[in-house]
Amino acid sequence: MPMIQMMLLAVGLFVLAGIGYVLVFAGSASKAGQRRLQQLRYRHSESTDAKVESQLKKAIAARKPKLQVTAGSGSKIDALAIRLDRTGKGWTLSQYAYTSLGLGLVIALLLFLKTGSLPLSLAVGVFVGAGLPHLVVNRAIKKRTNQFNTKFPDAIELLVRGLRSGLPVTETLGVVAQEVPGPVGQEFKMIVERIKIGRTMEESLQVTADRLGIAEFNFFCITLAIQRETGGNLAETLSNLAEVLRKRAQMKLKIKAMSSESKASAYIVGALPFIVFVMIWWINPGYVGGFFEDDRLIVTGLGGLTWMGVGVFIMAKMVSFEI
Repeated sequence: MPMIQMMLLAVGLFVLAGIGYVLVFAGSASKAGQRRLQQLRYRHSESTDAKVESQLKKAIAARKPKLQVTAGSGSKIDALAIRLDRTGKGWTLSQYAYTSLGLGLVIALLLFLKTGSLPLSLAVGVFVGAGLPHLVVNRAIKKRTNQFNTKFPDAIELLVRGLRSGLPVTETLGVVAQEVPGPVGQEFKMIVERIKIGRTMEESLQVTADRLGIAEFNFFCITLAIQRETGGNLAETLSNLAEVLRKRAQMKLKIKAMSSESKASAYIVGALPFIVFVMIWWINPGYVGGFFEDDRLIVTGLGGLTWMGVGVFIMAKMVSFEI
C-alpha cells in the first residue's frame, strides 16, 4: 500500500477514534455535575421523599457488580464470565473463545477464497468473529431478563400470600422456587440452597442481585433490607412493590410501542446499503469487484463501514430510553 494511502488511513482512524471518544464520554462532565448538584440537594433537603430517594440511589449504586468497572484484563474476563452466566445457557469462557475464533477464521477463509483480498478478509473475519457471538450473548441475556421480569411480580404476589398466611420469609422463598417456572424459579431455588448451607438471606439475595444485574430484583433486595432494619408490614410493602413493578413493565411496553417506528426506520436505513451492495454484486460482480482488489477502494469501503457503524450507534442511542 503506498505511503499516501497509509497516511490517509491513519488520519481517518485517528479522526474516528476522536469522534468515538466524544460520543461516549462527551456527557460525562455534565452528568457528573448534575450528580453533584443532586447530592447537595439531597444533603440539605428537609423532605423525607428526597432523603429516601437519595438512600435508594446509594443502595442501588452499592449493589452494582464491581467487576464491571474494575480496570485490568482480569476484570474483563470476569465480566465476560458474568455475562455468560446471565444467559442461563451454561456457556463457558472456553466455548465462547473457540466459537469466536472458529467463526472468524471460517468467514475470513471463505471471503479470501471468493475475493482474494487478504486485508478485507481479515477485517471482516475479525468483525464477525468478535461481533456475532457478542450479539448472541446480548440477545440471550435480554431474553432471559424479559422472562424474569414477566414472572417476577407474580412471584412477589406469591410471597405476599405466603406471608399473610403465616409462613416465614425463608419458607415462602422455597414456595416460589417450587411454584414459579422459568428463570425466577431457578434463581429463587439457588437463593434457598445458599440459605440452607448457612448463608444469611441478605448475602444470598446480594449474590443473586450481582449475578443478574436486574433493576427490579435490586428493588426487591432493597425493600427486604430496609424492612428488616425498620420493621413494619412486609406483606403490604411487597404488595406495593409488585404493583410498582407491573406499572414499570406497562411503561416499558408503552415506550416500546411508541419507539417502534423509529427503530424500524433505523433498521431499514442501516441495512439498505449492505442489501444494495449484495444485490449489485450478485447481478454484476465486475461492477463492484474493485472493492476487493484495489487498495484505495478497500480503504474506502472499510471507512464507509466504520461510518455506518458510527451512524448505527447514534441511532441506537436515539431510540434507547431508560426507565
